[in-house]
Order: sequence, then structure tokens, then C-alpha cells
Amino acid sequence: MRIESKVHEEIVDLAIAWNWDCDRPFVEMLREACGRRGLSMASITPEDLPAILERAWRGQWICRAFFDRASDWDEDFEALVDWARAAGVFRLNPTEQARAAWDKAAMHQRFIAAGLPTPPTWILPPWEEQPEVEWPEEAIGLWIAKPAFGGGGEGVKRIASPEDLAVLRAAFPDEPFLIQRYVRPRELGGRPAWFRVLYAVDAVFPCWWNPETHRYAPVTEAEREAFGLYPLWALGHRIAEVCGLHLFSSEIAMDEEGRFLCIDYVNDPIDTRPQSMAPEGVPDEILHRIADRIAEAVFRRAPCRSSW
Repeated sequence: MRIESKVHEEIVDLAIAWNWDCDRPFVEMLREACGRRGLSMASITPEDLPAILERAWRGQWICRAFFDRASDWDEDFEALVDWARAAGVFRLNPTEQARAAWDKAAMHQRFIAAGLPTPPTWILPPWEEQPEVEWPEEAIGLWIAKPAFGGGGEGVKRIASPEDLAVLRAAFPDEPFLIQRYVRPRELGGRPAWFRVLYAVDAVFPCWWNPETHRYAPVTEAEREAFGLYPLWALGHRIAEVCGLHLFSSEIAMDEEGRFLCIDYVNDPIDTRPQSMAPEGVPDEILHRIADRIAEAVFRRAPCRSSW
């Protein structure tokens, strides 16, 4: 740790707040990526939080960059988020932008305004505000219903009738719902053309992603050429412009007509479990590259850099 002033007794280049044990391997990847660049990193868990907070508010501790992976599940970390905002710290996925991206209904409107391709989608108010809704005549066939603030697949169901929809809305009475036409993906090389596209600080990492098994496989350069998957990279960058986040994932599918459609708009926080430890985790090589992108972003903001 570098001691740079009497006011700020300890200064670290990056602080990451986390409270999920499955994040541990990624935190270590991030520490290694910072170490290769000569950057210091502080890992802040619930056990570390009280002491760090006290020192931060006293001006005895500061970080140059802050990455919050805890406050969405543990409100105790909100005080640290508030401190980082007040201190003018560079924040990866600033909380106010991340929370705006959690609203799928609002993100749908932003995607439409930006010209991003989505399946036909119907947005419903919460059941407690409007229990009865009219089933549109054009709503024939299979649809996917998802709560506007759901995560991890919670509340996402296939529906084919007004009765299905009524039961699902009543189970989440205070949430708006998105009703999205089911996309049947084209088959490419014996796999469904369904992708989870990860974005990390100006870099896009598209992966094949099976919506049934949740298994990832990186899209190779040969597959990008053979199947014409270039739009996945372009869409990843366009989504980043819309949501303003440094790190997120999106689900994108190619339908049977060959159109790329954004299915699940912005997922934050991303799952950082490595595939070597969890079959449905992110491929290790991609997690290492994501850690490198984050460390590089912090490095570019080091005091010796003009961009700081």
C-alpha cells in the first residue's frame, strides 16, 4: 500500500466490495490482474466493512476506483457506495445507472428508442394496480412472461393463455410484467443460436448459451466467420451505450429468419462463477479477460496518466 499524504493515510488503486463466496475466484483473478500492472487492490467483505467505513469517513482511507458487488444484497454496503459517490471516486457500474438498468420495462423502452432489435413485447402494469388486462388478438402462440425487476430467471415463464398470465401476475403483484413473443432460435452447427454476450470496459465477449442448461461456450473466430456472428459484437457495444455500464451481460438470439434479437436486455451484476468450479459458470478464460479489462481501466486512471 502506498502512503501518499497525511490526510489520506492509505490509498488503494481499486476496492471491490463483495459478499458472495462464489465471487472469491474472480476477486483473486482481479487481484492478479491489478498486480501485473503494479496496482493495489482492497477486498471489502462484510467483516471488513465497518473498519473501512470508519477510516474512509475520517479521511484515513481512500480508493481511486470502486467496484460494488455487494449493496444489491446487503444494505449495509450502501454507506460505502454513498461515500464513494461523495468522494468522487471512479465507480465501475455506478449504482444509480445499474439500478436504472434493472428495470426491464424501462430498458425495453430505451432499447426501442435506440433502434435495438427486440421481439414483439407487451408491457403490463402491476397486478395490484390493474388485475384485469385485455389479451390482445395478435397474442397467439407461445409468449415469455418476465417480471420487470426479476433476476436469475425468477418468475420467467412460458405462457400461452390469459389464464397462465393471470396466475403469474398474481404471484408477483407489485411488479410490472414484460410479455415477449417466444423466439425459436435457428440451429447453427447443431446448437441453438442463443448467445450470452458479456461486455467489460469496451470489450465484447460473445458466448454460445443454452437457455435450458445455462452452459456457456466462447464463440470462436472460426464460428464468427462461418455463421456470420459479427452483429453480436456490434450489439454489445450499442447496448453499452444505452445502459452506460462498464460490465454486464445480455441475451441475444438469432431467430429462424436469421434476425438477431435482444431477449434479456441488461444483466447486472453478472455471474462470476468460473466454469472450472460450476458447470453453468462463465468460461475461465473469459473471466480472466474481464478481470484484465477492469484492471486496465483502473491503470489508465492512475495518477501518472493524463486521463486521471
